[in-house]
Amino acid sequence: MTAGQAIDVAGLNKRFGDKHVVRDLTLQVRHGEIFGFLGPNGSGKTTSIRMLCGLLRPDSGRGTCLGHDVIRETAAIKREVGYMTQRFSLWEDLTIAENLDFVARMYGMRGRRAAVSRALEGLGLAQRRDQLAGALSGGWKQRLALAACLLHDPRLLLLDEPTAGVDPKARRDFWDEIHRLAAGGITVLVSTHYMDEAERCHRLAYIAEGRLLATGTAAEVVAGRRLAAWSVSGGDASGAVARIAGLPGVEHVTAFGNTLHVTGRDAQALAHSMGSLAPGEGWRVQPIEPTLEDVFISLMDQARDGAG
Repeated sequence: MTAGQAIDVAGLNKRFGDKHVVRDLTLQVRHGEIFGFLGPNGSGKTTSIRMLCGLLRPDSGRGTCLGHDVIRETAAIKREVGYMTQRFSLWEDLTIAENLDFVARMYGMRGRRAAVSRALEGLGLAQRRDQLAGALSGGWKQRLALAACLLHDPRLLLLDEPTAGVDPKARRDFWDEIHRLAAGGITVLVSTHYMDEAERCHRLAYIAEGRLLATGTAAEVVAGRRLAAWSVSGGDASGAVARIAGLPGVEHVTAFGNTLHVTGRDAQALAHSMGSLAPGEGWRVQPIEPTLEDVFISLMDQARDGAG
């Protein structure tokens, strides 16, 4: 295992029947890093994460997770992983404290009462310890699920779309907590569809059709795609989507109110098309920086078309 790497794998593959779900995944994740996985539904990102964490055995490939071999030592990896699923999976007819105590019993933890007390205090749940889990809001259920993941002091957290269905304030509080945990040395793998959450990760991986298409910091992923972007506003810009979409160099046109966001990979052709828009129609046309969302939409198209 490379020094400083919590995860270091090469050439991981996974098939389910005739479907090749993950193809030759090679990836490194540092200790204490928040590493985000993005991609369309069915892209293979959750399967990839589960293989990295010892929850699913790869068909081929090699590598380590937390110093353990991902093929031969999956049981050892599992003991050091906390896994939070997208759907709330605790018991709604038990209280917060009872849920945590039950999870501690399943782990066979010694000193479980002290561990439950630490989890209640650490996640701000102590004053709600006697509330039924089924009566909690989405944000508090999320907090309880995270507390259950942390009971056995894992070194690695796996979070599968953890903020789906919670309000913006709860999402922000959750991510503040994740950054606190990472600062304390816990490595975090998280799948998400939210671009603002992706930007809060230290590094990202974009997976589509089972292949890793891009990896790096948010800035590195955006720069690596070499997209050009323009804004078109004023006049009847919102009514001109079809016309602009047909111009040379234009790959995507997205409306934001009365402003259009136009992107493409052929910067010269796109600039020429943007310059050809009739100024007499009252449009304001200017180059802008592409966003992470622009890049992921472009990568989705690449995967769909099977083109580079």
